[in-house]
Amino acid sequence: MRLLVINPNISTSVTALIEAEARRAASPETALSFATAQFGVAYIETRFEALTGGYATACAAAERAGEFDGLVVAAFGDPGLGGIKELFDVPVVGMTEAALSSACLLGNRFSIIAISHRIQAWYRECVAANGLSSRLASIRSLTSPLRDIATVQEDHAARLIELSQMAVERDGADVIIVAGAPLAGLARQLRGQISVPVVDGVSSAVKHCESLMALQPGTATGGSFQRPPRKDNAGLPPALRALLE
Repeated sequence: MRLLVINPNISTSVTALIEAEARRAASPETALSFATAQFGVAYIETRFEALTGGYATACAAAERAGEFDGLVVAAFGDPGLGGIKELFDVPVVGMTEAALSSACLLGNRFSIIAISHRIQAWYRECVAANGLSSRLASIRSLTSPLRDIATVQEDHAARLIELSQMAVERDGADVIIVAGAPLAGLARQLRGQISVPVVDGVSSAVKHCESLMALQPGTATGGSFQRPPRKDNAGLPPALRALLE
């Protein structure tokens, strides 16, 4: 099985974190490849940044069309996920939907630990879009400025643990989701330090996508996720235009 993992932001240092966790999680028979957005922002925390990240992800995937059997959108909030699902005839899985699915299998209510206060409103909308607002215990986030997006885990380790414990003790969380690619792999460190299960988005997305590839459920030729209809277009990159035609 060939699995492509795309980082929708431009930070290659974050792609390295994603790759490390994906390789720890993936089955031996899964051939992993990775891509980083060629345009956009260093990390996504707003709706507009998610809009650009989704388009960058679609472009990166189009350039590699035919080279993968499954695709992971490796940013919390799943930028562009619905449209990318329409574009490809293979399983496409987002970090958010995968992490939420894992959390719902492990407990009733979950809390999300995020890297930015600004990101909270968008994350709440993402939870609502997945129909799970009633199971969201809380979103807690860092409030201090980030020195480097690639070193968030090291710079804020103690605070991330504290936020997780607060979500359990004060908000009633049964499961903790550590949100965002910059926190990829942190769940492994928190296990044993937090009194409830801890879920990572990258590893959840990899494992869920592997299971869908193995299940071979077929592709959408009807319904709302069938391929977009042919129509005149202009200004699109050649690889994307080829997929649409």
